[in-house]
Amino acid sequence: MSITVIFGSDGGATKGVASKISKKCQGRSVDIKDATTDDFENCHLLILGSPTYGDGTLQTDWEENIDKLRGANLKGKKVALFGTGDQQTYPLSFVDAMGILYDEVSALGAQVIGFTETAGYDYVGSTAERDGKFVGLALDQDTQSGMTEKRVTAWLSQLI
Repeated sequence: MSITVIFGSDGGATKGVASKISKKCQGRSVDIKDATTDDFENCHLLILGSPTYGDGTLQTDWEENIDKLRGANLKGKKVALFGTGDQQTYPLSFVDAMGILYDEVSALGAQVIGFTETAGYDYVGSTAERDGKFVGLALDQDTQSGMTEKRVTAWLSQLI
């Protein structure tokens, strides 16, 4: 199964997670700045990741390159999402960028897989929470980095 992980990252935390995910599943990792339509379309599983900025926006590179995603044919494609955030500093918008990406790919007809439980997190609100679950893998590299390895492994086991 071919897997492409497309991410946006400034400080490096999300890039590090994307690299970890792609290594564990023998996929390839692509920065959204360098991504092409083919990167979105020519894989069996597409994984998208973004940190959440401030009060709940996409990372700048994602915002500047969102048309690459919108121009891709994702109808019926399996897509999984991961988001990085800080639940203590931004408890009202924890991993909101993942919710934004979920809305984008859902509108394109993608089949989103990899929903995860919200238990074990301490936040107030998130647009990435739907029907009591996160729409993908939520990671807090600031306050729960020690849980990342276990969470990534468990999440990938349900995707592949």
